[in-house]
Amino acid sequence: MTEHITSADWEDKVMNATKPVLVDFFATWCGPCKAVAPVVDEVALDVAGKADVYKIDIDQNPDIASRYGVMSIPTFIVFKNGQPANKQLGAIPKDQLLAMLA
Repeated sequence: MTEHITSADWEDKVMNATKPVLVDFFATWCGPCKAVAPVVDEVALDVAGKADVYKIDIDQNPDIASRYGVMSIPTFIVFKNGQPANKQLGAIPKDQLLAMLA
């Protein structure tokens, strides 16, 4: 299961990460978010040790969603050295999620 993070641990987990970080911006009521959740979990297992994968609920952490212009969900953003490096909107397949981290 992919770890959920909040605004409180954003700085430590994402901004200060030494590895690439894939963040899944989601909401509990979002159908496509639920549909892609098992795929995100698979990606997290596949990249373990090479990259980190986290989920952040936009309803509970609107400050983070706003900071990165997340207007629709799911939105996936890869951060490298604390900076957004790649962004995709919508429920995308596993190979596209993995490619975002390449």
